[in-house]
Amino acid sequence: MQAQRGAVLFAWLLLAPALLYVTIIVAYPLVDTFILSFTDASLKRTTEWVGWANYAKIFNDTFAGVILRTFIWTFFSVSIKMIIGTFGATMLNAAVPGRALFRILTMPPWIVPMAIGIFMWGWMYNGQFGMISGMLQRFGLVSGPVAFLAEGSTAFWATVITDVWIGVPMVTLYLLAATQSIPQDLFEAAWVDGASRFYRFRRITLPLLVPSMITMSMISMISTFNSFDIIWILTRGGPNGETTTMIIDTYKTAIGSYKYGEGAARAVLICIFLSIFSVAYFRVVNKLSAGDPR
Repeated sequence: MQAQRGAVLFAWLLLAPALLYVTIIVAYPLVDTFILSFTDASLKRTTEWVGWANYAKIFNDTFAGVILRTFIWTFFSVSIKMIIGTFGATMLNAAVPGRALFRILTMPPWIVPMAIGIFMWGWMYNGQFGMISGMLQRFGLVSGPVAFLAEGSTAFWATVITDVWIGVPMVTLYLLAATQSIPQDLFEAAWVDGASRFYRFRRITLPLLVPSMITMSMISMISTFNSFDIIWILTRGGPNGETTTMIIDTYKTAIGSYKYGEGAARAVLICIFLSIFSVAYFRVVNKLSAGDPR
């Protein structure tokens, strides 16, 4: 009995640093933000309890558009990253000359500091001296300068493209590692049976990559949903709020307008959405692990 108690105590001692980290870094700020969301906290000295008033304020037509825009932005960004990443991982895994060089060339968007890369894209999108506008004019596709970040529709897709450029290397390398873990015997047997390259990809590579793709899409979705740097550096959420997502709106409310209570309510809502996504992800993974086709 004494030995068992000692083992339990030793286990708790090993867990103590992790529990302390979770409590201080994760749990306390989360609880504090939740409590703050029910107050009118701002720059004033006194804070009053307002109940659900902050949540009532955010559920209006404007914020509904922000929520929809966030989901659309996340959907297209993650989808494009997964498609390009899957195709890139397959190509980088193929036995072609210069494969090592191609693998190295996938790294720069990931290695370059994010802010520097985003500023680079901002210059490229510039209507007066940007490379993209200049190329379109040179080939006669447009009659004059195109200020991509000055129009709502083009600014939205500009931020999506920038996010894809930054996120594709991580997706590609992750799926490349997953592809290389697939037993080569399966491909050799299919090749002996006369299966084409596309058939091998559709029947062997893709099904075995599904668990890794689900995991990567979940990680990418959380990162994209909470992406702040790209939109803020390129557009500040403009023009006319056309690129304002939930995280940008939360920052503008809490930091820009000093409405900490309302900003906390928005942050709690983001946390709820991401928690729902996480639960759905774990359910899907558990079903795949159990072999449940439903």
